[in-house]
Amino acid sequence: MLTKPTILVVDDDRKTVELICMYLEKDGYFVLPAYDGRQALYLARNKQPGLIILDLMLPRVDGLDVCRILRSESRVPIIMLTAKSTEDDKLVGLDLGADDYVTKPFSPRELVARVRAVLRRANAQEDSGPAEIRCGDLVVDFVRHEARIQEEAVHLTPKEFSILETLIKQPGRVFSRLELLENAFGFDYGGFERTVDVHVMNLRKKIEPDPSEPKFIQTIYGLGYKFENEQDL
Repeated sequence: MLTKPTILVVDDDRKTVELICMYLEKDGYFVLPAYDGRQALYLARNKQPGLIILDLMLPRVDGLDVCRILRSESRVPIIMLTAKSTEDDKLVGLDLGADDYVTKPFSPRELVARVRAVLRRANAQEDSGPAEIRCGDLVVDFVRHEARIQEEAVHLTPKEFSILETLIKQPGRVFSRLELLENAFGFDYGGFERTVDVHVMNLRKKIEPDPSEPKFIQTIYGLGYKFENEQDL
């Protein structure tokens, strides 16, 4: 029987932490509680949990800063948990590399289901595909979670990298915006499909020789986007 991973639960409200811990432990997870950002960083670095549930509003170190720092150090799955629910709030957290976003008040059973889903996706990504893909001067390294052009690292946000990873692993396949949301971002945002266009535009600026005439990421009007491997042209 496989041992379930450790979950780090971070929230300054102790009752919320106790509730989440109770449901996760009932589902077989070992849980670490933390009540501020500094404690969260310490436990994440020293205990290396398999997933982190992270509140946005934290004392000592803000939840967004915790997410930013952790994402620069590892690919540990992160579920944001917060009372903020506007589109901008969600996109900031997701752009920093959060894998999912749950707003308060929440259903503990739904949160546990989200934990299972995020862990499944993380395991699937680790188990599938090559370590890197090369297309001309562009190299996408899935181990280091980075892109390089002529061996120079290109700074991509976590979501830009996720979109690029999804497209480049299936060159020639057309992905709709909704598919990119579900495959690259991990779940359906509902009304956020158009945010894919913004991410693609920014991605093109970083990897295309001429973003106005992209050779890698092609727009298929009325359908979505596909990656064109220049070796296939």
